[in-house]
Amino acid sequence: MKDPRDIIRRPLITEKANKLKEDFNQYSFEVDRRANKIEIRKAVETLFSVRVVRVQTISKAGKMVRVGRNQGKRPNWKKAVVTLVEGNSIEFFEGV
Repeated sequence: MKDPRDIIRRPLITEKANKLKEDFNQYSFEVDRRANKIEIRKAVETLFSVRVVRVQTISKAGKMVRVGRNQGKRPNWKKAVVTLVEGNSIEFFEGV
């Protein structure tokens, strides 16, 4: 079994993520590209001691970047939007 800290890379703290948290009790994370919804659900429940209702995943393509005449590409990544049971919250986001 994978370690939950390897599946959940970092929380995404953006204006849209804050709006989802306030309105729908949904939290956004950057997750490992190979992780599936079941692994993400178990990782969030283990790390934050909450109950998850639904997990939605989005695969994001890395952007093309350019520095001077050199051109490259940022890596592809995966985003997960996790909906929690009513009454549950993740304290990590409360001070933001």
